[in-house]
Amino acid sequence: MWNGETITSPKGILVIGGGISGITAAIEAAEVGYEVFLVERSPYLGGKVAQMNQYFPKLCPPYCGLEINFRRIKENPRIKIFTLAEVEDISGKEGNYEVTVKLTPRLVNNNCTACGKCAEVCPVERPNDFNFGLDKTKAIYLPHPMALPMKYVIDRDSCLGKECAECVAACPYDAIDLEMPAKRLNLRVGAVILATGWKPYDATRIDNLGFSKFPNVITNVMMERLASPNGPTQGRIVRPSDGKEVKSVAFIQCAGSRDENHLRYCSGVCCMASLKQATYVKEQNPDARVIIFYIDVRALGTLEDFYSRVQTYGNLSLVRGKVARIEEDPETGDLVVEAEDTSSGKVIKEKVEMVVLATGIVPTTTETKIPAEITYDDYGFIVSEPPGIYSAGCSKRPADVATSVRDATGAALKAIQSMVRARVNG
Repeated sequence: MWNGETITSPKGILVIGGGISGITAAIEAAEVGYEVFLVERSPYLGGKVAQMNQYFPKLCPPYCGLEINFRRIKENPRIKIFTLAEVEDISGKEGNYEVTVKLTPRLVNNNCTACGKCAEVCPVERPNDFNFGLDKTKAIYLPHPMALPMKYVIDRDSCLGKECAECVAACPYDAIDLEMPAKRLNLRVGAVILATGWKPYDATRIDNLGFSKFPNVITNVMMERLASPNGPTQGRIVRPSDGKEVKSVAFIQCAGSRDENHLRYCSGVCCMASLKQATYVKEQNPDARVIIFYIDVRALGTLEDFYSRVQTYGNLSLVRGKVARIEEDPETGDLVVEAEDTSSGKVIKEKVEMVVLATGIVPTTTETKIPAEITYDDYGFIVSEPPGIYSAGCSKRPADVATSVRDATGAALKAIQSMVRARVNG
């Protein structure tokens, strides 16, 4: 099915990216009568939101909103989902775009019930990318407990293939096909929405902060998984090196951001993310010591109330200063953070059990460009597109979830208006 097939949908909209922006755009367009083709490179929908523990400032779990949106998708026949899919080419003009999509084989078909018997017998383990390498899965795995589609997938780089085939023998539903071929799908649609999302800045490039050297230096996205009930530690915030409960944590703001050697811009959401994560620590251990090193705290509008509330927590301090270096005590695995306290002008050293680096938002388009006439800024964010193609969310600029949702709704409206305009103009 779909191998070389062309689907023509003059009122169709292609949405590239299945994170919160892409999901929102797809639902908004489909629910007013437009056919939507939602293309996602990973094996599941949800993007970075699916990896979060809580939203700020309400501190509610993202699975609540995702579950509602997933239900809307599953109940709407106008939305066609393609995971493990990448757009290879876009050509044409407003109202009439031709698109080629490459479909990488999942090696698991629609018979899958997610029973897990395949993973029980699989002899191969791989780093769990959903948990940013904090634990492992088998070579055949379910991406996360609420994955859409709710099907297992095989990591072809890890799988031993037919020389093993233990999963094939264990599956009671004939759901595993190790010879499933790659396919291509050709689409003809009226408009395109780019919701290609973001990735965290590569912390291994920040030599002085020790991420690549010390196991107890983690990033903010890793902290979300540690605190999540479906994460590698079932929500217990512990040190990666020894599983010890964390009693002192330093959060380092602008880790690689606002820095000419790394990211020269501010991602705007990292301060709020660290304030939120400080509440994770305090909820589990009210006596824990928390230090937040910052340059400026960005808490705009009503978020100022959340910032003020976090400051009232006992044994929590905010230090205005840039961290110069982090060193490790080799005997204990503790970390020594050296920084200049700009309010006093003194160099200070703080010993803590774990450090969390607030790394910034980098658009995925820095490494994978859209195959169309798109203009990018120096950082890879989209700044302009031809008529009929519209970007949304973090493909344009760093943004929080609420902003991305609003932006995606606007992109859906622009796409619909574009197709109406193309039909009127003939």
